[in-house]
Amino acid sequence: MTNDTYTLTNADGSKSMQLPVRQGTLGPDVLDISGLNRDLGVFTYDPGFVATGSCDSEITFIDGDKGVLLYRGYPVEQLAKHSSFIEVAYLLLYGDLPTAVELETFSSSIRRHTMLNEGMLRFFTGFRYDAHPMAMLSAVVGSMSAYYHDTMDINDPHAREVFTHRILAKLPTIAAAAYKLNAGQPFIYPRNDLGYCDNLLHMLFAVPAEEYEIDPVAAEAFDLLFILHADHEQNCSTSTVRMAGSSGANPYSAIAAGIAALWGPAHGGANEAVLAMLAEIGHTSNIKKYIDKAKDKDDPFRLMGFGHRVYKNFDPRANIIREMCHRVLKQVGRQNSPLFDLALELEEVALKDEYFIEKNLYPNVDFYSGIIYRALGIPTSMFTVMFAIGRTVGWVAHWREMIGNPHGKIARPRQLYVGPGLRDYTPIEKR
Repeated sequence: MTNDTYTLTNADGSKSMQLPVRQGTLGPDVLDISGLNRDLGVFTYDPGFVATGSCDSEITFIDGDKGVLLYRGYPVEQLAKHSSFIEVAYLLLYGDLPTAVELETFSSSIRRHTMLNEGMLRFFTGFRYDAHPMAMLSAVVGSMSAYYHDTMDINDPHAREVFTHRILAKLPTIAAAAYKLNAGQPFIYPRNDLGYCDNLLHMLFAVPAEEYEIDPVAAEAFDLLFILHADHEQNCSTSTVRMAGSSGANPYSAIAAGIAALWGPAHGGANEAVLAMLAEIGHTSNIKKYIDKAKDKDDPFRLMGFGHRVYKNFDPRANIIREMCHRVLKQVGRQNSPLFDLALELEEVALKDEYFIEKNLYPNVDFYSGIIYRALGIPTSMFTVMFAIGRTVGWVAHWREMIGNPHGKIARPRQLYVGPGLRDYTPIEKR
């Protein structure tokens, strides 16, 4: 909080109030408008909350104009280069990078919480064989409250800690079970001797009939993607988790709500849209035609995976993931799919086109993540599930921060009512 204030006066000049200015560690100042209705009898109007701070947070900072993303103050570029997803998870949850002992203790705990209750496994036999994995993920995560009663007391610090480790450990197991159902293959149990990403690969692609050898490049790609997707400030799904959790709902319900929000094509489904766009373009010979369509304001076609609502310059995650994308494509062999050639040529053309340069429409993290997942054998329907695995730690960190805030309130946005005025009831025979 600073000593600065803004003076606001109502329309007829009969009332005025001082709006205190709150100042964060980084980023623009914010006006504290919490007393606006009390003092002036008005609300603010901000559809989509594009200029509204709903909370204060110590977790993640974004500067969209400069292309900056910090986790607990650490640039994501440094974490992606030097850290691991489990270490980043610890950082987001507890505020500091762990010591070697702390990291081993945390990692060991996650490895030993990966098993699902057998009753939960039987849920999967009740889904259709072609059920969307996100539908299964949100349903099964929500059902965890029926199995793990020891973590339902949100006011118990120990229960919150057990929940934290449990949800991070079990989400890959649930995701892999959903994949196996779609693939018509038997469920593969987790292995406590494997690391987080190695274990996920094992559960996704191993079969009982033969040995499965984990591809280290695939594991490294997963780890990097999970780091880059781990948190992104008050995005739609994170805000949903906070809003659901603000009612005092059990934490599994709050995370299930976040998964449902992530499923939307404007949020977590963006990398699926990239693959659909590439399929529509079809061939490298059609790139110029579609580039021209994207420039035409009257044409509904849009280049998916380019530009970002928050990042007005470039998405810092895209620069990191681009190198991994090219490594993965080199590993699997670009000749395996003409789609990869198409994607890389589209990237090259867009990066050199003056129209896209002028408007800062650079490839974002969704453009590359979809291509990587496709190259590693992940079906399009699983893309958002993979996103959820990485983002869960951010959701949990924000939920913990919100629950631990002694001044927290239930989320209750207001509205601008534009419906009918007061009307009297008319009996049905007179309508």
